[in-house]
Amino acid sequence: MEAYKKEFIEFMVDCNVLRFGDFVTKSGRKTPFFINTGFYRTGGQLKRLGSYYAKAIRDKFGTDFDVLFGPAYKGIPLSVAAAVAVSEEYGADIRYCSNRKEVKDHGDRGILLGGPVGDGDRVVIIEDVTTAGTSVEETLPILKAQGAVDVLGLVVSVDRMERGKGTKSALKEIHEIYGLETAAIVTMAEVVEHLYNRPYKGEIIIDDTLKQAIDAYYKQYGAEE
Repeated sequence: MEAYKKEFIEFMVDCNVLRFGDFVTKSGRKTPFFINTGFYRTGGQLKRLGSYYAKAIRDKFGTDFDVLFGPAYKGIPLSVAAAVAVSEEYGADIRYCSNRKEVKDHGDRGILLGGPVGDGDRVVIIEDVTTAGTSVEETLPILKAQGAVDVLGLVVSVDRMERGKGTKSALKEIHEIYGLETAAIVTMAEVVEHLYNRPYKGEIIIDDTLKQAIDAYYKQYGAEE
């Protein structure tokens, strides 16, 4: 596993973004692990996060595109942090853009905030995680309503590696249904590989009991492909 992936996994633990216990996902699944990017709360944390996203974006999509779109609300700081990092680290001045939950009818009007999106723009969507592809389903009509927009793909922080609405992973379903390329900074398999029975700062994050719970979750919800 690449060093930056190990660093990112430990970074998520340090920021309390990657958590283990009893949780329920937006899709209603009971899960022993949860990723909440809302816990990236400081300027330093967002700068590091943007750098990790920027690497994943460059590796998958390059930097020859126009807009980095972060769906409201968690996608807003992600798009800003990653756009700044892409500019600083790779010299590409890409616009950030996000949507509002409600259309604004005064001042900076419309459904979008940040850079404009229009005909011919090449767009990459940035999210925290995706379980069932619901956010992409909601985001694409917003982008397509702006004109002849070419949505290249989706990048997330963690690939949960569980099935979406069918038997395949949510990211593979997004690729097959919408034709979008997908990328993740790390996968849950890499998270487990790095943390299982390995001490980090004097603590075992994933012990045998938690590993059994994760394995049981994937027996129920893991993607077939």
